Amino acid sequence: MTITQLVDRFLALHLQFMPVNATFMGIDGHDHELPPADAGARERELTALRDLEGEVARLPVGTTASERIEAAALLGQVRMGVRELESRPRYHNPAWYTGEVAFGIISLLLPVTPERSAAALLQRVAAIPRYLREGSERLAGRAIPADWRTRAEAEGRAIVRLLEVGLPQHPMCDDAIAAAAAAAVPAVKEFVAGLAGRADADPAAGREYLDFLMREVHRLPYSSAEAEDLAQAGFDRALAALTACAQRLNPERSWQEQLADLAREHPDLAGVMPAYERLNADAMSAADAADLVTPATEYGLSFEQLPAWAQPVAADLYFLFYRSPAAGRPGAGSVYWVFPPGADEEAYLRGQNYSTIKITHAVHHGSIGHHTQNARARAAVGQLGRVAGTDCSAGIAMLSGGTLIEGWACYTQDLLLEAEGFYQPTDELVLKHAELRNTAMCLADIRLHTGAWSLNDMRGFYVDALGLPPQRAWSEATRNSMYPATRLMYWLGTRAIKEARAELGEGRTRAFHDELLSYGCVPVYSVIDEMRSGNLPA
Repeated sequence: MTITQLVDRFLALHLQFMPVNATFMGIDGHDHELPPADAGARERELTALRDLEGEVARLPVGTTASERIEAAALLGQVRMGVRELESRPRYHNPAWYTGEVAFGIISLLLPVTPERSAAALLQRVAAIPRYLREGSERLAGRAIPADWRTRAEAEGRAIVRLLEVGLPQHPMCDDAIAAAAAAAVPAVKEFVAGLAGRADADPAAGREYLDFLMREVHRLPYSSAEAEDLAQAGFDRALAALTACAQRLNPERSWQEQLADLAREHPDLAGVMPAYERLNADAMSAADAADLVTPATEYGLSFEQLPAWAQPVAADLYFLFYRSPAAGRPGAGSVYWVFPPGADEEAYLRGQNYSTIKITHAVHHGSIGHHTQNARARAAVGQLGRVAGTDCSAGIAMLSGGTLIEGWACYTQDLLLEAEGFYQPTDELVLKHAELRNTAMCLADIRLHTGAWSLNDMRGFYVDALGLPPQRAWSEATRNSMYPATRLMYWLGTRAIKEARAELGEGRTRAFHDELLSYGCVPVYSVIDEMRSGNLPA
């Protein structure tokens, strides 16, 4: 079989067992489904993946760069699927069930052209009781990491609000959907109640499993032990650079105090949305004028207020500001949600300070960050490269794309230092804190999953070393614990791009970056190896 045929087989299998991912990808035929979770589902999927693994492993070496990269990413994803089902099956995580229910609904409510079917929404809502009943059966008698259970309970309460308060406000909701939603509420409450009193379990994946993900899926050229040493050295450098920057800006105040000062520099309530739009446009123009990268100006990005139906639930779910547009239904652009203020308007505005809007929203997620990277991925030669970075219920669809996706978005934050006048001197303090955060979270990912740290150790580090609020530290660490090798990909991906540019990008900054993005959402080291050999994507 050809690589194209094997990718098609893999995607068909993947979407058979993860139909909500199909909705986010814009691939039709699954919008009415929730995942199978019956007693035989895990074994059926595992058997099919093992058969596919053998065929992919026998695939001849590709004749083009894209074929080779696609084959490596495919093999990594198939092997990851086998290993996960053998040792860390999603069927044993209660937050998988709540996440799929919540985003099974939400994925059909998000704006897309053409609009999703109300009939599919009705069928998916009606499937909730069956799915959660099967989930309870799969979880029966199992010890569960306490924080996974806490997250699932919070998501369950959010699902009830979505069914009772949010969904009825959406234009797609009709009487039949409202009735199905009301019938699903008791099933959600019963599922959540059944999680009480469970024995705790260790969330660590283990060093061997972490090394497997780093080697086979991310295609990293070093082990977890080597990565830990790199991250520790990076953390030490970042902390020294942050401290020195704060000293230059104001020797009388610590970096923590200066970051708090920056939070007070924000627009008024009426100026929040215009600030997003202006700074996003400024970032696009600055990158283009400085010849850094070709921004995706042909693909629209509109900033809109979070809709009323989503407001009761967004805070307790993995509800992103910006989601990669569906590859199968890309339309002419995508939406960037600007969250509304809560009860504490001043706290809200501190979170909407100019530096945060500029660096996190306009650069990292918008403009030349995820927005441009996503637009370029839609035109990639390889099919996995086009869909792997799709934001789904709990993260990107396929881990193999993570080092390029998150590596690029983090890299662009510093890249715009090369656009004269875009950043203010105080913005550099925020950039250096972002570098510290990424190195710290890389360290924490490794130390948690190799057993060196507990979840409480990880959270204490996030609070003490980074100054994260306790609730954010809890949420971040819980997610890190469920998905090993996801947080390390940010800093290690950024590091890989910086090293590759130093080696290959001299005198061709824009061309280097445009070529890097043209491969889509694939392991960044696979791309760098091909670029090093002078190969082009096709």
